[in-house]
Amino acid sequence: MKRKPAVAGYFYPSSRDELLRMIEELVEKESAKVQAKAIISPHAGYQYSGAVAGAVFSSVELPEIFILLGPNHREVPTIMAVYPEGSWLTPLGEVPIETSLVRQIKEKCSLVEESEEAHAYEHSLEVQLPFIQFFQPSPSVVPISISYYANYQQLEELGKALAEVIQTEKRPILIVASSDMSHYVDVETAKEKDFLAIGRIEELDALGLIEVVRKRNISMCGYLPSAVAVIAAKMLGAERGELVKYQTSGEVTGDYAEVVGYAGIRIY
Repeated sequence: MKRKPAVAGYFYPSSRDELLRMIEELVEKESAKVQAKAIISPHAGYQYSGAVAGAVFSSVELPEIFILLGPNHREVPTIMAVYPEGSWLTPLGEVPIETSLVRQIKEKCSLVEESEEAHAYEHSLEVQLPFIQFFQPSPSVVPISISYYANYQQLEELGKALAEVIQTEKRPILIVASSDMSHYVDVETAKEKDFLAIGRIEELDALGLIEVVRKRNISMCGYLPSAVAVIAAKMLGAERGELVKYQTSGEVTGDYAEVVGYAGIRIY
């Protein structure tokens, strides 16, 4: 199975050369790097959130294996859907699925089901791949899509399963959770609300993240995948999260009355 790009030419350039040039401008090659357990990276069009994604990918050491966690923006029947085998294509080439890890994760977490359909048109994980390919010439991935209907116990089960699998794997693995922050509010509201959520992530408080997002009505689309990343990273020995870069769409569009927020966070 080969998953073709769903948003190439829309969220990012469909031309290999143009895409490479764009990423080159968005990353920070000289940035000091840490060995992280997980990162949180945005998933909007590169012209809006690419600088934030570039900054957070530039700030950590990137291994060859990545577990990708993202929200599903469409109604699908699967609570936790993994793309089981084959590869994902981008203008930069082919990224194989790490099938051995898929099997291990499914064994540890019965909630995870195989589904090509859940990933067919979803952009939240796809847009992470070109950044990974830019830095890592031979990556492999485990893409997991998480439904908005997942409850905390289910998220905790997945987080613990990921940590157990990573602990037994001799090769280093980075968890990449995909999320944008507040959507279509004024810039001051976005910053106020977004930094409440960012604070919970920095303190590795997964349940607190979910509670503050729901209590304060923060339109952070990937808060559930981010919570899974926090749970797993904490079990793997992470001690803190650190905001690498934050900005809003207003810095690109000039419209600060209705913005989307973007945060790049590393957890180590």
